[in-house]
Amino acid sequence: MRRRTMVAALAAAPLAGLLGGTPAQAGGATLPEVIDLPDGWNPEGIAVSGTHFYVGSIATGSIYRGSLLTGRGGVFIPGPADGHLIGLEIDRFNRIWACTGPNGGAIVYDGNTGAKLAEYQFGGGFVNDAIVTEDAVYFTDSPSDQLFVVPLGRGGRLPDPSAAYAMTLPGGLGEVDAFNNGIETTPDGRQLLIVQMVAGRLFAFDPRRGTATQVDLGGASVLNGDGMIRRGRTLYICRNSDNIIAKFALGTDRAVLVDEITDPRLQVPATIALFGPYLYAVNARFDVDPAPDVTYNVVRLPA
Repeated sequence: MRRRTMVAALAAAPLAGLLGGTPAQAGGATLPEVIDLPDGWNPEGIAVSGTHFYVGSIATGSIYRGSLLTGRGGVFIPGPADGHLIGLEIDRFNRIWACTGPNGGAIVYDGNTGAKLAEYQFGGGFVNDAIVTEDAVYFTDSPSDQLFVVPLGRGGRLPDPSAAYAMTLPGGLGEVDAFNNGIETTPDGRQLLIVQMVAGRLFAFDPRRGTATQVDLGGASVLNGDGMIRRGRTLYICRNSDNIIAKFALGTDRAVLVDEITDPRLQVPATIALFGPYLYAVNARFDVDPAPDVTYNVVRLPA
């Protein structure tokens, strides 16, 4: 399960100016290193917009919004009956694209007001993660060989629900037991990067040509790869049950492992977001049975 989410990726220097001090400080107060979520939240996806973060709930389909500056927050969008949320993505219009996992589709919310803007039902088995491009939003369906697509109109206009369609993935991406999970764009924006959690592979997929190429990792592992996020040519892959965030430098058809970020506070992180020089990882704790008294949090790490 996923990711990601995604992000307003602010560079370190602008962040320092925004916070009025060093990048780890806001008005003289250090940014919180651990942000608690409500007990029993059962989180998965995380996304950042401005200085706010958003985390969805697998258990209820609700969305929590909090401040990266203070750590304070609350339930922003109550989930629908029998709701589930997995990956989250925020576009340039501050719309939240929320994957509904076993419910097989996606819901779009206004990131300012929380209003529901649209809902798309793909009929997927487990709609896991999303990425927004200039002209479409793409969704992985982990147990299938399908990629779901919502085409965007002029100026990012949301289409009618009937406009959504599926693409059949080629080659190794089409192996249904490989579990296609996190999704990102390549630095040039022309292809999509998809990590396979069970198979431990990374692919570049060209949606215009319908072709896929396995990315050469030079022997590095992306096993248990979940949420992904990219800044420039640096790609971060959250390896959930390994409690590792793998940091890669992207080249042409290859990725070089730069670092494996670990921390004792990581507890099966599902997804990651970027804010200035930091990664924010949401601890999904998939190794613990969900219950109302189980604690969850988001941890800040150097990127």
